[in-house]
Order: sequence, then C-alpha cells, then structure tokens
Amino acid sequence: MTLKELSFFYRLCEEPHFSKTAQKLNITQSALSLAIKSLEHDIGEPLFDRIGKKLVLSETGRLFKELTYPAFTALLEAQSLFSGNALLGILKIASSKTIGDYLTPRIVFDFLLYHENVRIHKEIHNSATIIQMVKNGIIDIGFIESACDEREIVKETIGYDELIVVTGDGALANRCVYIDELFEKKWILREKGSGTREVFLEALGEIARSLPVFTEFSEFEEAKTLLLHSADIMTCVSRVVVEKELQRRELFEVQLKNVSIRRPFYLIYHKDKYQSKLLSTFKTHVLNVLRPS
Repeated sequence: MTLKELSFFYRLCEEPHFSKTAQKLNITQSALSLAIKSLEHDIGEPLFDRIGKKLVLSETGRLFKELTYPAFTALLEAQSLFSGNALLGILKIASSKTIGDYLTPRIVFDFLLYHENVRIHKEIHNSATIIQMVKNGIIDIGFIESACDEREIVKETIGYDELIVVTGDGALANRCVYIDELFEKKWILREKGSGTREVFLEALGEIARSLPVFTEFSEFEEAKTLLLHSADIMTCVSRVVVEKELQRRELFEVQLKNVSIRRPFYLIYHKDKYQSKLLSTFKTHVLNVLRPS
C-alpha cells in the first residue's frame, strides 16, 4: 500500500461516492477505483460494501481506518518537516566525565533552545570507551580528553583544560614542590581509560611509575568527598571540577615544579560518518561555544 492509496481511501471515507471524490482529487474515476482495489488486495478483504448505489465502509474498513489514520497523519507531518528547511533528527553523543559534567550540559541546552525538532541522546563514559563507541558506530559524536590516533577517527580540538593537583591539606596551599615530595600522601586517581588519568601520568613521565595510587574513583563527587574528609589525600583533576571548593578554600591547589598540564578537549567522529545538516550545525555550535584560545 502507498501513501497515495491511503490518501484516496480516507477521502473516499469522507465522500463515499467514486465520481465525486475522483472529481475533487482531479483524477479519473477508474484511477480511484484501481487504487482502492489495490488497497483491498493488500488487506485481503473489501474496505467498502457496495449496497445498491451506496458506498459504505465495511467492518474491516472501519477498523482499518481507525488503526491507520493516526499513523498516516504522523507520516504526512514527518514528510512536511523533512521536505522543509527545519533542522531535525536524533543525535547520539557521549562525553568524557569532565566534559560531560561541566561543559556539554550547557552546550546541549543552548542548542535545543533554537532547534525544537532535534533530540539529543547523551551518555557519559571514559575516553577509551567513547573512542570504541565512535569506531563501532554506536554514537555520532564523542567528546574526549585524551589523545586519539585511530585512523578511522577524525578529531577536532574544541578547547583546552588545565589539570591541577588538589588536596585538603591547607599547609600545602600555594606551595611549589616536586611531585616526589608528595609521594607519602594517599593518591586517588580516575579509573584506567580516563583521559584525566592518562594525561596526568604522561605529564609526569618515568616518575609516574613510582606514584603510590591508593585507590581509584569514577565520580568527581566521590573524590571531593574523600579530599574533604582527609588532608592526607591528593588527586589530579580539572580545575573546573574543584573551582568552587578552591574559592571557598575548602580544597587547595599544589603547584608542581617542572610540571604544567594543559590538555586539549577533542570532538571526534568516524571518518566515514555522513556529515548531515544536523551534525554539521551541531559541530559549528560546539566550536562557537568552546572555541580554542
């Protein structure tokens, strides 16, 4: 069955007379009759009873109209939307923890304000998982914090971030020390696969092998709770994660000698991904919000 046949059927329901309906549709009566016969062939039963000169919906016809008309009107609405210039579609994205908690909520909210026919499904994973999701076509766009050299993936720098060493020990506030002077502390780090962890350890170089990792965490609130609980705990996180706690002097930054960690944020997508109007517009929006300085 086709949309045209269905359209003819609903019009005939409104004006149950072949000649009058055909005239309103500006087609021949035989063309209308053939369309209805084709529809009835697909259904397997007559949709109309021919009682004398009257055309009356059969019991099958009444049920068919009731079940299909809502879907038919929805299809017409969708056809109208897609044939216009409106931006529409469902976009699947995934962000690493720092980006997903502190940057993409605002990006997505602002984008949806101006594009009411768009839906965005968003998830939060570590960078390694997101790279695999892009490679496997599970998501359209990923936001990560670690390097990505996969040949199948295109990456674009969308901004920069500063990683800092943080503690609840006020005695270390604004001190500048070598990293190994802090090895007696209990270090907590993000789980393996995290961009924050990988960038931090890479910046430390060979001495990272000696860093005493006490435990791992996956949620920033968990890490901040531990830092506030004990002055003996240290970690490395993005400055944006602890900005409020630093301002309130609940947590303290420790400067490292010879180590400065400024990392890029990347937007990634598969090289074979079709650059739809929605995808291109969203990418432009992201770059406008987080344009590298």
